Amino acid sequence: MTTFPGNTTTPYEHERDKASYARDAVAPEPLPVWPFTGREDELRLIRRSLTGARRGLVVTGPAGWGKTRLVTEAVRGTGCAGVAGTPQAHRMPFAAFAPLLPESVTLHRAVRLLSGARALLVDDAHLLDDSSAALVHQLAVRPDTRLLVVVTDGAPVPAAVSRLWTGELLPRLALEPLPREESAPLVAADPDGRPLEPLTVDRLHRLAGGDLRLLRELLGALREHGRLTRVPGTAEWAWRGPVPLTPAVRERTARLFARTGPGERETLDRLAFAEPLPVNPQGPDGLDLAALERLEGDGLVHVDDQGMLRLAHALHGSVLRAAAGRLRARRLARAPEEYGAALAAESAALTALIEQDDVRTAPAPVGDRLVAEGAPVPAEYAALRARLARLRGEVREAAAWAREGLRTTPSGPSCQAELALAEAQSGGTTRMRNAPGAPHLGHPCHDPYEAVRLGTPERAAGRLTGVFADHADALAQADGPALDRAAGQLEQRGFLLFAAEAYAQAAAAHRDPGAARTARTRAITLARRCQGARTPALAGLVLGELTARQRQIVALAATGLSNRQIAERLTLSVRTVGNHLYSAYTRLGASGRTALPRLTELRPTEPRSAASGLTEPRPAEPREARPV
Repeated sequence: MTTFPGNTTTPYEHERDKASYARDAVAPEPLPVWPFTGREDELRLIRRSLTGARRGLVVTGPAGWGKTRLVTEAVRGTGCAGVAGTPQAHRMPFAAFAPLLPESVTLHRAVRLLSGARALLVDDAHLLDDSSAALVHQLAVRPDTRLLVVVTDGAPVPAAVSRLWTGELLPRLALEPLPREESAPLVAADPDGRPLEPLTVDRLHRLAGGDLRLLRELLGALREHGRLTRVPGTAEWAWRGPVPLTPAVRERTARLFARTGPGERETLDRLAFAEPLPVNPQGPDGLDLAALERLEGDGLVHVDDQGMLRLAHALHGSVLRAAAGRLRARRLARAPEEYGAALAAESAALTALIEQDDVRTAPAPVGDRLVAEGAPVPAEYAALRARLARLRGEVREAAAWAREGLRTTPSGPSCQAELALAEAQSGGTTRMRNAPGAPHLGHPCHDPYEAVRLGTPERAAGRLTGVFADHADALAQADGPALDRAAGQLEQRGFLLFAAEAYAQAAAAHRDPGAARTARTRAITLARRCQGARTPALAGLVLGELTARQRQIVALAATGLSNRQIAERLTLSVRTVGNHLYSAYTRLGASGRTALPRLTELRPTEPRSAASGLTEPRPAEPREARPV
């Protein structure tokens, strides 16, 4: 049963009036396992559904996606009553409502007794017995009680419950998977203080596929069995090697091993060791085409727009490989020369995206698998992945890919250059700024678009095309709406850091205060997805999120003063200072006091390459270019 402060879980022994039921239907909160993160838009929507003239909401999503945690946060402190469906209780009338109703009650009586509850949360509504489902439906018809109903996708749902949204009694919120940037803080919440490197975070996110319970179990297994290793030269830890076959992993992949149709298991195993494979009428690489069609019909394999065949879920291939014996794995594994061809094809596809000025996330299973298994990654491929991640604004991931290439080729100039650029945009040191292959590392003369990002678009005149030229023209004219449009195009194409910078420039250019606030909010939202990137265009956004008092306290804390010292200086209580700092950490996305100095030192700079810290040389001759 979902519980909230003050609720009793003992069934009532006699009837009470409606007000008494509404007052007593609140129970103690469960202790959180992980910090709540992300889902801000959904949280606001749920809270709005319980106020004003709204009558409630149905929240749906697959098992493990955090539906219960989300609604728990949404109703925290509201006095909302809570009940939940119970497995194996379908034959017990009103089983879910036992804590709120007398031992013997009719549907009519139950509706009358509960109509005094201002708000009611019904968790796991797909498990409701018929009487409880009918009661929920009747309460939805009435205007007295606002309902928050949670249903798991893929499970049989009582007709009275499904009619809540199909009959348009209540609106439905279908949850999407928690984005990588929002699930990353959960993975980083290590009680042993071992932060994970980005490639490991990405792998865990792909394997979990939005299932936070599976993510938690995988992470626990890695830590328990000592599968995390320190990344040289950093404070981060990495996971390379097979997937631990935990109970949750086996449960979620059981249907793979249950496939006993002709050729099905062999087809799945072949894909696990060699995906992606091209589809052709005779079957790719001799695979059974009939088996493929059955597997595709059941959602176990997928053919993409390029005609390449893959397993439908990243977890499936990892588990099939981990479960295969040595002899079977040896027979099915790719030969080294086959990996080279597949990796070359993947590199060509990724390069084409960059050349088309479109860096949105694209599947790259061959490289991802090499990294996951700890195999050597060619330096040029690693540098390409680093560049792609950097252009997307994923600066920590870019650095991780560059390090992966340097592990194979320690003197690789392309990886050295990408690591230096990624570290510089992360606000780190640029110890490799003079590395071979990294001339000027982002100077406007080397990359004209860098001049636009630094606020000097005149240096890029006539040297850019497409959306980058639009950005330069809008900035040169200080045209706020045009900068908004350019930022939107950059965001649509996956250049999140560039989009954040364009929105920040738009905020300064807008004459309308409302438009400026909107642009600034969008800039902050996108900047938070860029893994701590720090650039001149974003200067001022960070501390601008805080109140005047919070900025004052943060500035003092950044100098090293303790909470007590700050309290004495500002004539505040120590607790007030602590509360302000906690709120500031949340708004800034800071992990604690140690992150404050680098945040407070962000200031707008003179036109120079803040990415490299070097003074600009004389501009080169104009030429057409795109960001490097």
